[in-house]
Amino acid sequence: MKMSAPQVLASLIKSAPSLVRMLLSLFWTYLTLGRRVRKTRKAFEGQLILQGMSKDDAQRLGACYDELRESILTAMKQGMSRGFRQETQLRRAR
Repeated sequence: MKMSAPQVLASLIKSAPSLVRMLLSLFWTYLTLGRRVRKTRKAFEGQLILQGMSKDDAQRLGACYDELRESILTAMKQGMSRGFRQETQLRRAR
């Protein structure tokens, strides 16, 4: 069943606000994640140093936060690209 051009346009217009809101939310998360990870890592390392751990060891343990951040960003990027690839494959199959 094919949709007419006005129906397609109406559905795009109806879905645009939700799509924009979602994209802005993802973009804001991407922008603030780095700052939040830096603050958390610094606080974690500070607490370890206060408990008597050497600065080098605390920094080495704090590096896990950066690795976690990278894995989160990679998962987000893969999820988005996988969704685009599936949509493209569905279009080609039709």
